[in-house]
Amino acid sequence: MKNTENSPVSYMMDPKEQFTVMKEIRKEGLDLTAIYHSHPDLDAYPSPMDVKLAFYCESVYVIVSLLNNGPMIRAFTIKEGNIEEVEIKVIVK
Repeated sequence: MKNTENSPVSYMMDPKEQFTVMKEIRKEGLDLTAIYHSHPDLDAYPSPMDVKLAFYCESVYVIVSLLNNGPMIRAFTIKEGNIEEVEIKVIVK
């Protein structure tokens, strides 16, 4: 989705676009299982703003960091302000 903040350091989804996508997900019988974004200049760990905007507690938040010659990819659940890292498994067939 488009970043309505037009910023390299923060993001916000357009509410209308987000509503349309969520309707399509439900219509197709899918689940929102992960949300990802990048941290170009920060570690791959949820920022205070990420925690504040974590409205989908059933989803995993995947963060890609480009810091220190990245990429570093980590995933987390964020529920009621509590952050827990989850394992990422990549299966190549």
